[in-house]
Amino acid sequence: MSGSLLIAGSIATDHLMSFGGKFADSLVADQLDKLSVSFLVNDLEIRRGGVGANISFGLANLGLAPVLVGAVGEDFADYRSWLERHGVNCDHLRVSETLHTARFVCTTDTAMAQFASFYPGAMAEAREIELGPIAEKVGEPSFVLIAPDDPDAMRRHTEEARQRGYTFISDPSQQLAFGDGELIRDLVDGAAYLFTNEYESHVLEQKTGWSAEEVLARVGTQVTTLGKDGVRIQRKGEDPIVLPAAKNVDAVEPTGVGDAFRAGFLAALAWDCELEQAAEVGCVLAAYCVETVGPQEYSFTAEEFVSRVRESYGDTAADQIASHIKA
Repeated sequence: MSGSLLIAGSIATDHLMSFGGKFADSLVADQLDKLSVSFLVNDLEIRRGGVGANISFGLANLGLAPVLVGAVGEDFADYRSWLERHGVNCDHLRVSETLHTARFVCTTDTAMAQFASFYPGAMAEAREIELGPIAEKVGEPSFVLIAPDDPDAMRRHTEEARQRGYTFISDPSQQLAFGDGELIRDLVDGAAYLFTNEYESHVLEQKTGWSAEEVLARVGTQVTTLGKDGVRIQRKGEDPIVLPAAKNVDAVEPTGVGDAFRAGFLAALAWDCELEQAAEVGCVLAAYCVETVGPQEYSFTAEEFVSRVRESYGDTAADQIASHIKA
């Protein structure tokens, strides 16, 4: 692919805390309607995040030049500097005059279960952004990724991508919990690729009323992440591709791991790699992310990345990736 890469999605600051026990030990199944619990956490990490920013960071770390599309507050200056220093194009962000950049607050227990809250803030103004003027400046997009964001922004970007004939990739993830069936159908129908994890794929089917087969009939490719079990890739009328996760992963903190996988997968698509190679790149980038606290704290050299692909997926896979990666 030779066009621009437009990454539309949330941009936020993550406040990440760790709880030394298991949430499940404090929950009573038949009392959840009266839930009122408090957890004493061990630490607090304040990190840069947001799905759109996380995916853009991952793409840039693999040598690509993603264009981040979203809305931020006037408090974004330091974060902007960080992203631009790492190769992300932030020239087309909308800056709110009244609202702060979004906040994500999350606590993770020893079983990697999470309680999280999200304050949208300036993200609500993403619905005012048009893709066309951005494409005029950066070039016709190879694809537009539409990741979790303000729901009206996601719908508007999807509709505009259809109208303008842009290849779009649907990544509704967190919005599946809040969106109704009509919104989700609008975001998914006609996508070249659909990203979900396994649980989200079932939520999507339940809310849209579509069967698994009907979902496949409406998208080009469905990519379902399976956590420690890797990833499954499906296309209508074809046998699924199931790839294991990267080997020898020392998991520390899961926030942003799915975003890192998507970044690696999309980078490989931009390199015109096959689907299996895309999954391999995604799984290795996800491994780097889960081994750090925060979704944008990992780093590697091209040689280190290729070595890790070799360790997990063999010499042929590593040699193919080595010709593309410019970390």
